[in-house]
Amino acid sequence: MKRRDFLKAISLGAASLTMPGCAESALQTSAPAASLLRSKTAEAASKKKPNFVFIFIDDLGWKDVGFTGRAPGSGGPSRYYETPNIDKLADQGVIFTNAYSNAPNCAPTRACLISGQYTPRHGIYTVGTSERGRANLRKLIPTPNTTNLNSKVVTIAEALKSGGYTSACIGKWHLGNKEPYRPKDRGFDVEFERKHAGHFSKEGKYLTDRLTDEGIQFIEANRDGPFFLYLSHHAVHTPIQAKKELIEKYEKKMPNDVHNNPTYAAMIESVDESVATVMDKLDELRLTDNTVVFFFSDNGGYANATSMAPLRGSKGMLYEGGIRVPMAVRWPGKANAGSLCDVPVIGIDFYPTMLEMAGVPKPSGHILDGQSIVGLLTAKKSKFKKRAIFWHFPAYLEAYNEKQWPWRTTPAGAVRQGNWKLIEFFEDGKLELYNIEDDIGEKNDLSDTLPDKVKELHRILVEWRKDVGAPIPTQKNPQYDPKARAAGRKNARARKKKRN
Repeated sequence: MKRRDFLKAISLGAASLTMPGCAESALQTSAPAASLLRSKTAEAASKKKPNFVFIFIDDLGWKDVGFTGRAPGSGGPSRYYETPNIDKLADQGVIFTNAYSNAPNCAPTRACLISGQYTPRHGIYTVGTSERGRANLRKLIPTPNTTNLNSKVVTIAEALKSGGYTSACIGKWHLGNKEPYRPKDRGFDVEFERKHAGHFSKEGKYLTDRLTDEGIQFIEANRDGPFFLYLSHHAVHTPIQAKKELIEKYEKKMPNDVHNNPTYAAMIESVDESVATVMDKLDELRLTDNTVVFFFSDNGGYANATSMAPLRGSKGMLYEGGIRVPMAVRWPGKANAGSLCDVPVIGIDFYPTMLEMAGVPKPSGHILDGQSIVGLLTAKKSKFKKRAIFWHFPAYLEAYNEKQWPWRTTPAGAVRQGNWKLIEFFEDGKLELYNIEDDIGEKNDLSDTLPDKVKELHRILVEWRKDVGAPIPTQKNPQYDPKARAAGRKNARARKKKRN
């Protein structure tokens, strides 16, 4: 039996989705906006399956949008970047101040979102090979990486198909570009990907605009719904390229110590314009009241173009700057609009959330590691299951500046439970402990002063790894040269000092 026939034939078991909820202390409503949204149109829309628009931005840092400036300890919004339309969308929904990607770079985050599973279940741990950087600087032989999402995995698009959904993947996929791994092989009815490198076509069309146009065409063609639009932008990933008129705008604007790249700022503004175009189209077609809009980034920002301060680190690291990302969800008439939620959530939560919203059962035999955040959106007192969330990154990522040299990260894993976060580095077994609520910048490692908390979290992390079959790299690399690593670090520091 072919996979497509199999998916049509399988029976779908009853969903076992819990109804999570934000505690009153965690959810702060700024205005009675939710009650104002309960119009007759919204009531009629509530009887239909909701449409889904998932706006996924590549490498957008936590401080690259204005709405994250509302989070405690954030230091306020950027004074350089401008995202009025993204911020408007966020203010119409729920802002998640402790939202995380499943990995510090894009392919594993995307695999987790599409599958609803942690990285050890599908084996996509990084982009390309796990043996990044110079071989003589790697102490361990990292876990081999998979680049295609296993065709046996039931994707969110395939799961929604049983509920009558038409789905489109517009933009970056990164989970396999040949049969049977392409979007159209994985439940998406429509797919569109760029046919050129960089952000401009030969004709001069800007990629963010082109992807937006394709998304708009899909919405128009499927206005009768229900539909799922996965609008996965390549921006603001390198190469840092933007439209000339927007670059000139930011060249005239006063920069600051952390945000000062006019081309990058212009890229962000183009993404903001894209969001406005999509929201306007939903309004025009009177689809707003029955469309859930998710806004999310795949990992932290690129350190050579932006800063996540006060967060530590950037893309490619398990520190907050590499995995804490902007997230907002608008669900008219249902979500507690204008509110903040500080409960930690993670990319694998989107799959069960959409299933619950759509009233679609969980695919039989398919493991979902996340849990629905519907209760967090609606602020219902709940059966929300307090849980730890995890990261497993058994790979190397090379540095892209002297400050990071030689690695953005060596093979590592992490767990967050409540306000506590533990990071384990596999090369030497080093453990770092942080209280994220008190120390958002991860400046104070408490592992020496709180050994019992370290043991508690490490036990939880080890047990989780056993449950999901997470491989730990332990084999020594025979090419490793500790002298070369030490000398290289010294030279990098000297270059950095000279440059400053």
